[in-house]
Amino acid sequence: MGMTFQDKLRAGRFALTAEVTPPVSADAGELLAKALPLKGLADAVNITDGAGARPHLASVVAASLLVQNGIEPILQFTCRDRNRIALQSDLLGAAAAGVRNLLMLRGDDPSAGDQPDAKPVFDLDARQLLETARKLRDTGELPSGRKIGGKADFFLGGADNPIDPPAGWEPKALRAKLDAGAQFVQTQFCMDAGVVRRYMARLAEQGIADKLYVLIGVVPLRSAKSARWIKEKLFGTVIPDALIERMENANDPVAEGIRICTETVRELSEVPGIAGVHVMAPNNDAAVPQVISTVRESIKGLAAV
Repeated sequence: MGMTFQDKLRAGRFALTAEVTPPVSADAGELLAKALPLKGLADAVNITDGAGARPHLASVVAASLLVQNGIEPILQFTCRDRNRIALQSDLLGAAAAGVRNLLMLRGDDPSAGDQPDAKPVFDLDARQLLETARKLRDTGELPSGRKIGGKADFFLGGADNPIDPPAGWEPKALRAKLDAGAQFVQTQFCMDAGVVRRYMARLAEQGIADKLYVLIGVVPLRSAKSARWIKEKLFGTVIPDALIERMENANDPVAEGIRICTETVRELSEVPGIAGVHVMAPNNDAAVPQVISTVRESIKGLAAV
Protein backbone atom coordinates (compact mmCIF):
# COMPACT_ATOMS: atom_id res chain seq x y z
CA MET A 1 0.00 0.00 0.00
CA GLY A 2 1.37 3.40 -0.97
CA MET A 3 1.70 6.50 1.16
CA THR A 4 -1.49 8.40 1.89
CA PHE A 5 -1.90 12.13 1.44
CA GLN A 6 -1.43 12.54 5.18
CA ASP A 7 1.68 10.34 5.12
CA LYS A 8 3.26 12.49 2.41
CA LEU A 9 2.62 15.69 4.32
CA ARG A 10 4.06 14.19 7.50
CA ALA A 11 7.13 13.09 5.53
CA GLY A 12 7.68 16.67 4.36
CA ARG A 13 6.85 16.09 0.71
CA PHE A 14 5.61 19.10 -1.24
CA ALA A 15 2.06 17.98 -2.08
CA LEU A 16 0.10 18.70 -5.25
CA THR A 17 -3.66 18.40 -4.97
CA ALA A 18 -6.34 19.04 -7.58
CA GLU A 19 -10.08 19.55 -7.67
CA VAL A 20 -12.97 17.92 -9.52
CA THR A 21 -16.54 19.19 -9.59
CA PRO A 22 -18.89 16.20 -9.89
CA PRO A 23 -20.98 16.34 -13.07
CA VAL A 24 -24.68 17.06 -13.20
CA SER A 25 -25.18 13.45 -14.12
CA ALA A 26 -26.33 10.05 -12.85
CA ASP A 27 -23.56 8.41 -14.92
CA ALA A 28 -20.51 7.53 -12.84
CA GLY A 29 -18.47 7.37 -16.05
CA GLU A 30 -18.75 11.12 -16.49
CA LEU A 31 -17.15 11.70 -13.09
CA LEU A 32 -14.37 9.22 -13.79
CA ALA A 33 -13.65 10.82 -17.16
CA LYS A 34 -12.75 13.99 -15.23
CA ALA A 35 -10.92 12.30 -12.36
CA LEU A 36 -8.92 9.46 -13.93
CA PRO A 37 -6.49 11.77 -15.81
CA LEU A 38 -5.33 12.89 -12.34
CA LYS A 39 -4.56 9.36 -11.15
CA GLY A 40 -0.84 9.03 -10.49
CA LEU A 41 -0.36 12.80 -10.83
CA ALA A 42 -2.20 14.45 -7.95
CA ASP A 43 -1.45 13.41 -4.38
CA ALA A 44 -5.17 13.76 -3.63
CA VAL A 45 -8.22 15.05 -5.49
CA ASN A 46 -10.86 17.31 -3.96
CA ILE A 47 -14.50 16.48 -4.61
CA THR A 48 -16.61 19.61 -4.34
CA ASP A 49 -19.96 19.66 -2.54
CA GLY A 50 -22.65 21.55 -4.42
CA ALA A 51 -20.15 24.08 -5.78
CA GLY A 52 -21.70 27.37 -6.79
CA ALA A 53 -24.85 26.40 -4.86
CA ARG A 54 -25.86 24.09 -7.70
CA PRO A 55 -26.77 20.39 -7.58
CA HIS A 56 -24.28 17.81 -8.81
CA LEU A 57 -23.66 14.10 -8.33
CA ALA A 58 -23.62 13.59 -4.54
CA SER A 59 -20.17 14.34 -3.17
CA VAL A 60 -19.98 11.36 -0.79
CA VAL A 61 -20.87 9.02 -3.65
CA ALA A 62 -18.35 10.74 -5.95
CA ALA A 63 -15.59 10.42 -3.34
CA SER A 64 -16.45 6.74 -2.88
CA LEU A 65 -16.14 6.19 -6.63
CA LEU A 66 -12.66 7.74 -6.56
CA VAL A 67 -11.61 5.39 -3.75
CA GLN A 68 -12.87 2.42 -5.78
CA ASN A 69 -10.74 3.58 -8.71
CA GLY A 70 -7.50 4.08 -6.84
CA ILE A 71 -7.66 7.87 -6.44
CA GLU A 72 -7.38 9.34 -2.94
CA PRO A 73 -10.13 11.92 -2.46
CA ILE A 74 -10.44 14.97 -0.26
CA LEU A 75 -14.17 15.20 0.36
CA GLN A 76 -15.54 18.70 0.77
CA PHE A 77 -18.39 19.06 3.27
CA THR A 78 -20.50 22.22 3.17
CA CYS A 79 -22.82 23.34 5.94
CA ARG A 80 -25.33 24.92 3.57
CA ASP A 81 -27.61 22.02 2.63
CA ARG A 82 -27.82 19.62 5.59
CA ASN A 83 -28.65 19.84 9.27
CA ARG A 84 -26.38 18.25 11.86
CA ILE A 85 -28.21 14.91 11.69
CA ALA A 86 -27.64 14.59 7.94
CA LEU A 87 -24.05 15.80 8.24
CA GLN A 88 -23.28 13.21 10.91
CA SER A 89 -24.83 10.49 8.75
CA ASP A 90 -22.69 11.56 5.79
CA LEU A 91 -19.58 11.55 7.98
CA LEU A 92 -20.31 7.93 8.85
CA GLY A 93 -20.97 7.19 5.19
CA ALA A 94 -17.66 8.73 4.18
CA ALA A 95 -15.77 6.67 6.76
CA ALA A 96 -17.52 3.47 5.66
CA ALA A 97 -16.53 4.21 2.04
CA GLY A 98 -12.86 4.58 2.96
CA VAL A 99 -12.80 8.37 2.62
CA ARG A 100 -10.37 9.83 5.17
CA ASN A 101 -9.62 13.36 4.04
CA LEU A 102 -12.33 15.92 4.74
CA LEU A 103 -12.39 19.66 4.00
CA MET A 104 -15.02 21.54 6.00
CA LEU A 105 -16.58 24.59 4.34
CA ARG A 106 -19.48 26.96 4.89
CA GLY A 107 -20.73 26.68 1.31
CA ASP A 108 -21.95 29.30 -1.15
CA ASP A 109 -25.25 30.97 -0.38
CA PRO A 110 -28.16 29.61 -2.47
CA SER A 111 -28.72 33.10 -3.88
CA ALA A 112 -25.53 32.54 -5.91
CA GLY A 113 -26.87 29.38 -7.55
CA ASP A 114 -29.41 28.30 -10.13
CA GLN A 115 -32.22 27.86 -7.58
CA PRO A 116 -31.95 31.04 -5.49
CA ASP A 117 -35.19 30.33 -3.62
CA ALA A 118 -33.68 27.21 -2.03
CA LYS A 119 -33.69 27.34 1.75
CA PRO A 120 -30.20 27.45 3.31
CA VAL A 121 -29.66 25.31 6.41
CA PHE A 122 -26.37 26.34 8.07
CA ASP A 123 -27.27 24.39 11.20
CA LEU A 124 -23.53 24.20 11.88
CA ASP A 125 -20.67 26.42 10.74
CA ALA A 126 -17.38 25.08 9.39
CA ARG A 127 -15.70 25.25 12.78
CA GLN A 128 -18.52 23.32 14.46
CA LEU A 129 -18.48 20.71 11.69
CA LEU A 130 -14.73 20.27 12.19
CA GLU A 131 -15.30 19.80 15.89
CA THR A 132 -18.07 17.26 15.24
CA ALA A 133 -15.83 15.19 12.95
CA ARG A 134 -12.89 15.41 15.35
CA LYS A 135 -14.94 14.18 18.31
CA LEU A 136 -16.50 11.42 16.22
CA ARG A 137 -13.00 10.29 15.26
CA ASP A 138 -11.37 10.66 18.67
CA THR A 139 -14.16 9.42 20.96
CA GLY A 140 -16.08 7.07 18.66
CA GLU A 141 -19.27 8.86 19.66
CA LEU A 142 -21.89 11.07 18.07
CA PRO A 143 -22.56 14.43 19.77
CA SER A 144 -25.55 12.78 21.45
CA GLY A 145 -23.14 10.39 23.20
CA ARG A 146 -24.23 7.40 21.16
CA LYS A 147 -21.36 5.05 20.29
CA ILE A 148 -20.61 4.38 16.63
CA GLY A 149 -19.52 1.10 15.10
CA GLY A 150 -16.33 0.91 13.08
CA LYS A 151 -13.66 3.59 12.95
CA ALA A 152 -13.74 7.08 11.42
CA ASP A 153 -10.05 7.73 10.83
CA PHE A 154 -10.41 11.26 9.48
CA PHE A 155 -7.71 13.71 8.37
CA LEU A 156 -9.40 17.07 8.79
CA GLY A 157 -9.01 20.26 6.81
CA GLY A 158 -10.33 23.78 6.62
CA ALA A 159 -10.09 26.72 4.24
CA ASP A 160 -8.45 30.12 4.49
CA ASN A 161 -7.71 33.20 2.37
CA PRO A 162 -4.05 34.28 2.28
CA ILE A 163 -3.71 38.01 2.73
CA ASP A 164 -0.89 40.54 2.87
CA PRO A 165 -1.19 40.97 6.64
CA PRO A 166 -1.46 44.53 7.89
CA ALA A 167 0.15 45.53 11.17
CA GLY A 168 -1.61 43.92 14.09
CA TRP A 169 -3.49 41.34 12.01
CA GLU A 170 -4.12 38.03 13.75
CA PRO A 171 -5.40 34.86 12.05
CA LYS A 172 -8.33 34.46 14.44
CA ALA A 173 -10.57 32.45 12.10
CA LEU A 174 -7.75 30.06 11.21
CA ARG A 175 -6.81 29.64 14.86
CA ALA A 176 -10.43 28.75 15.68
CA LYS A 177 -10.38 26.05 12.98
CA LEU A 178 -7.09 24.71 14.32
CA ASP A 179 -8.55 24.55 17.81
CA ALA A 180 -11.63 22.77 16.42
CA GLY A 181 -9.51 20.03 14.86
CA ALA A 182 -8.13 21.22 11.50
CA GLN A 183 -4.89 19.47 10.54
CA PHE A 184 -4.45 20.92 7.05
CA VAL A 185 -5.61 23.98 5.15
CA GLN A 186 -6.30 24.58 1.48
CA THR A 187 -6.57 28.21 0.48
CA GLN A 188 -8.23 30.41 -2.09
CA PHE A 189 -6.17 31.35 -5.17
CA CYS A 190 -3.04 33.34 -4.34
CA MET A 191 -0.77 33.86 -7.33
CA ASP A 192 1.62 36.18 -5.48
CA ALA A 193 4.47 34.39 -3.69
CA GLY A 194 5.40 37.59 -1.89
CA VAL A 195 1.97 37.82 -0.28
CA VAL A 196 2.19 34.13 0.68
CA ARG A 197 5.64 34.61 2.19
CA ARG A 198 4.41 37.45 4.40
CA TYR A 199 1.20 35.58 5.29
CA MET A 200 3.17 32.48 6.33
CA ALA A 201 5.61 34.59 8.32
CA ARG A 202 2.71 36.01 10.30
CA LEU A 203 1.27 32.53 10.87
CA ALA A 204 4.70 31.52 12.17
CA GLU A 205 4.79 34.52 14.50
CA GLN A 206 1.38 33.51 15.82
CA GLY A 207 2.50 29.93 16.48
CA ILE A 208 0.19 28.44 13.85
CA ALA A 209 2.41 27.65 10.86
CA ASP A 210 4.01 24.58 12.45
CA LYS A 211 0.66 23.15 13.58
CA LEU A 212 -1.09 23.01 10.19
CA TYR A 213 -0.16 21.80 6.73
CA VAL A 214 -0.87 24.75 4.44
CA LEU A 215 -1.57 24.20 0.72
CA ILE A 216 -1.89 27.37 -1.35
CA GLY A 217 -4.50 27.60 -4.11
CA VAL A 218 -3.16 28.25 -7.62
CA VAL A 219 -4.84 28.51 -11.02
CA PRO A 220 -3.73 27.93 -14.63
CA LEU A 221 -5.23 31.03 -16.22
CA ARG A 222 -6.90 30.65 -19.63
CA SER A 223 -7.10 34.28 -20.69
CA ALA A 224 -6.85 37.81 -19.39
CA LYS A 225 -10.66 37.94 -19.35
CA SER A 226 -10.98 34.84 -17.18
CA ALA A 227 -8.20 36.10 -14.90
CA ARG A 228 -10.12 39.33 -14.30
CA TRP A 229 -13.32 37.37 -13.65
CA ILE A 230 -11.60 35.12 -11.08
CA LYS A 231 -10.01 38.11 -9.38
CA GLU A 232 -13.25 40.09 -9.23
CA LYS A 233 -15.82 37.35 -8.59
CA LEU A 234 -14.11 34.82 -6.32
CA PHE A 235 -13.76 36.28 -2.85
CA GLY A 236 -10.25 36.32 -1.43
CA THR A 237 -8.46 35.73 -4.73
CA VAL A 238 -5.04 37.35 -5.21
CA ILE A 239 -3.89 37.73 -8.83
CA PRO A 240 -1.36 40.54 -9.47
CA ASP A 241 -2.15 42.93 -12.32
CA ALA A 242 1.25 42.13 -13.83
CA LEU A 243 0.14 38.53 -14.42
CA ILE A 244 -3.06 39.68 -16.08
CA GLU A 245 -0.98 41.94 -18.34
CA ARG A 246 1.21 38.96 -19.26
CA MET A 247 -1.90 37.04 -20.24
CA GLU A 248 -3.15 39.97 -22.26
CA ASN A 249 0.11 40.21 -24.24
CA ALA A 250 0.59 36.46 -24.75
CA ASN A 251 0.44 34.95 -28.23
CA ASP A 252 -0.81 31.71 -26.68
CA PRO A 253 -2.68 32.62 -23.47
CA VAL A 254 -3.34 29.01 -22.45
CA ALA A 255 0.35 28.11 -22.65
CA GLU A 256 1.25 31.33 -20.87
CA GLY A 257 -1.23 30.51 -18.09
CA ILE A 258 0.45 27.15 -17.56
CA ARG A 259 3.89 28.83 -17.51
CA ILE A 260 2.71 31.37 -14.95
CA CYS A 261 1.19 28.65 -12.79
CA THR A 262 4.37 26.56 -12.93
CA GLU A 263 6.54 29.58 -12.07
CA THR A 264 4.26 30.41 -9.14
CA VAL A 265 4.37 26.86 -7.79
CA ARG A 266 8.17 26.87 -8.06
CA GLU A 267 8.31 30.09 -6.00
CA LEU A 268 5.81 28.76 -3.46
CA SER A 269 7.81 25.56 -3.04
CA GLU A 270 10.61 27.69 -1.59
CA VAL A 271 8.42 29.56 0.94
CA PRO A 272 9.07 28.32 4.50
CA GLY A 273 6.06 26.55 5.98
CA ILE A 274 4.24 25.77 2.74
CA ALA A 275 3.25 22.09 2.52
CA GLY A 276 2.05 22.16 -1.09
CA VAL A 277 -0.33 23.69 -3.58
CA HIS A 278 -3.94 23.08 -4.54
CA VAL A 279 -4.51 23.40 -8.30
CA MET A 280 -7.98 24.56 -9.33
CA ALA A 281 -9.13 25.55 -12.82
CA PRO A 282 -12.71 26.89 -12.99
CA ASN A 283 -14.32 25.70 -16.24
CA ASN A 284 -10.93 24.44 -17.41
CA ASP A 285 -10.62 20.95 -15.90
CA ALA A 286 -8.54 19.61 -18.79
CA ALA A 287 -5.66 21.95 -17.91
CA VAL A 288 -5.12 20.55 -14.41
CA PRO A 289 -3.36 17.26 -15.32
CA GLN A 290 -1.10 19.15 -17.71
CA VAL A 291 -0.20 21.71 -15.05
CA ILE A 292 0.60 19.08 -12.43
CA SER A 293 2.63 17.04 -14.92
CA THR A 294 4.57 20.15 -15.99
CA VAL A 295 5.21 21.13 -12.37
CA ARG A 296 6.47 17.65 -11.49
CA GLU A 297 8.84 17.66 -14.48
CA SER A 298 10.18 21.15 -13.77
CA ILE A 299 10.63 21.12 -10.02
CA LYS A 300 13.30 18.85 -8.59
CA GLY A 301 12.00 16.25 -6.19
CA LEU A 302 8.39 16.27 -7.44
CA ALA A 303 8.73 13.62 -10.14
CA ALA A 304 6.94 10.80 -8.33
CA VAL A 305 3.58 10.79 -6.55
